[in-house]
Amino acid sequence: MIRTSLPVKKALKARRCRHCKTVFTPVRTMQAVCSVSCAQKDAERVAAQKAARANRAERKSMREAIEKAKTRGTHLKELQTAFNAFIRARDANEPCISCDRPATWDGQWHASHFRSVGSTPELRFNEFNVHRSCSICNNFLSGNIGSYRPRLIVKIGLEKVEWLEGEHLPLKLTIAEITDLKAHYRAKVRAMKKAAAIELEAV
Repeated sequence: MIRTSLPVKKALKARRCRHCKTVFTPVRTMQAVCSVSCAQKDAERVAAQKAARANRAERKSMREAIEKAKTRGTHLKELQTAFNAFIRARDANEPCISCDRPATWDGQWHASHFRSVGSTPELRFNEFNVHRSCSICNNFLSGNIGSYRPRLIVKIGLEKVEWLEGEHLPLKLTIAEITDLKAHYRAKVRAMKKAAAIELEAV
């Protein structure tokens, strides 16, 4: 026997519009929106998302290119900036290492090296060797070392100060090591700032 009637098309299940979230019954299997208006707005959203992803990818590619083009000297300068920021944050509640200016002094604060970078580059990033100092002592009094040393002894002990004053192996950091140190000190500064903000909120 030959069938002459066409099969009954099964109704699609109701679904929620991807744009306006209204429940509707689609007329096509892949239909995700309830109307032409929602289709246009959804297409605009998808296009904006694609553009945002493309912009992020472009910025990432540019950052990677800039990072790749940096010299070792540039990396060292950036590490010094990150390290100095850590020293100032670490000693934020302490007075100048070289004078009586209190932590509340509203002038400029520096990260002052006990053994200078020029004379002892191997201690450039040693945390025992660098402490927060007022700009007056660090800039205009060359660190005010005569007062720096006794205060440093009180802070870290004579044994460590004498160790700083001794001989040290040269510091030979690779670019990868410098990059890791930059990330390390930046993370420490962020953590200290976050802790300080939480402590302030709790007061």
